Amino acid sequence: MRTFKMLVNAEDKLSHINKEIYGHFSEHLGRCIYNGIYVGEASQIPNIHGIRKDVVEAFKEIKMPVLRWPGGCFADEYHWKDGVGEKSKRKKLVNKSWGSVTEDNSFGTHEFMELCELVGCEPYIAGNVGSGTVQELAEWVEYMTADNVCPMSDLRHENGREEPWKLRYLGIGNEAWGCGGNMTPEYYASEYKKYATFCRDLGGSKLYKIACGPSGADYNWTDVMMKSVPAWLMNGLSLHFYSIPDWNKKGFALEFDESEYYELMNIVNYTDELLKLHTGIMNRYDPKGEVALIVDEWGTWFDVEPGTNPAFLYQQNTMRDALVAAVSLNIFNRHTDRVKMANLAQAVNVLQALILTEGEKMLKTPTYHVFDLYKEHQDAENVYCWLENENLSEGKNVPMLSASASVKNGVLTITAANCSLSDEAEISCELCGIDAGEVSARILTDEIHAHNDFDRPDSVTVKPFTAALENSKLGLKLPPCSVVEVTIR
Repeated sequence: MRTFKMLVNAEDKLSHINKEIYGHFSEHLGRCIYNGIYVGEASQIPNIHGIRKDVVEAFKEIKMPVLRWPGGCFADEYHWKDGVGEKSKRKKLVNKSWGSVTEDNSFGTHEFMELCELVGCEPYIAGNVGSGTVQELAEWVEYMTADNVCPMSDLRHENGREEPWKLRYLGIGNEAWGCGGNMTPEYYASEYKKYATFCRDLGGSKLYKIACGPSGADYNWTDVMMKSVPAWLMNGLSLHFYSIPDWNKKGFALEFDESEYYELMNIVNYTDELLKLHTGIMNRYDPKGEVALIVDEWGTWFDVEPGTNPAFLYQQNTMRDALVAAVSLNIFNRHTDRVKMANLAQAVNVLQALILTEGEKMLKTPTYHVFDLYKEHQDAENVYCWLENENLSEGKNVPMLSASASVKNGVLTITAANCSLSDEAEISCELCGIDAGEVSARILTDEIHAHNDFDRPDSVTVKPFTAALENSKLGLKLPPCSVVEVTIR
């Protein structure tokens, strides 16, 4: 056992934690949409207009705040008019980005917006810049949001929706530096300004326009965008960063040793440096913080499960993924002065998924349970949280402990992870600025390879946890490989 000191000051409020930091991502990739979220109205699986009821309820349980769609790389080959109107008449196309499978467009704008309404989350539309046109994206915005008589609202009425939807988040292109067009930042900045100009606020919707930002440590892309695009035209700049030590040899989700685990956690902790350096560039051009940093793709990426389609990116999800999620979310919480949204990739059956499905079966992954433990941070105030620490791996940045704290409606929430595979952490935490009278806690813990499968869907799950509270001193004993939520009233 190792002992650590901790200090949390509930009165020292540092920044607001936007609920959208706990956002998610759904792409027409593998079985994320089809046979994941959407099974069709004729399915025997309980559904609402083809949308799985159990998936909707699971999303609601973690208070999913925002969902990004339709991609990803798929967004820049998606033409929205192919996905509206009578389903039997919609075009069948080839999904060139992900496996050249047939895309029948049965899940389109109406279906996605209904999914968001059922879940109670904000839709985040990723628009087609790579193979689309300014007119096409502007008309999509008009189709979704216009409340007066015009060609696109007339078309929406014909397709069965009288009232416009409310749309806030609009991404203008995706990965323009790669699958979205292989553009230079200078060229994309010019394109972005053109698209953003003609995507206008209609019908009571006020668009929050998000530009394609850098991949990982491409600081030049951030610099060019910040100096080229005025803040009044760009509300957010995206960042994509996957925790992958080696792109050429990713390894399998269930097969890894201790050294591979610590190497992955070293990469995860690098997120903190990335956010600091990109924020530093943004601060030079935007000292008032008007442009947000939007981490709209993040998570683990391993080799696909043996026997599955290599283009479908289906991977299992273990306690290792849970610790990645916990550490990442704690880092995002600490950077909420600039980070206003983050979207885990992806929601169902793809990469670091919340949910896995197989026919009528559905399970919640360890990553899902971390989002359940962390959900009370949404729309709370990030407060001062200091934690003594130790490094677990020589030559790497792998802190044993990770934590963050927030206050909402007089309730203090602390989330912490013990990333050690062998040592218990005994934490003595001094609480300031709160009249601490009652404590409750929940924990997710198991050995590092532990996971849920369709024979044992609840093998890894959240359980009650004992925390000691006496005279504003909080005592925690975190087992190895664990994530905990502590609530103090």
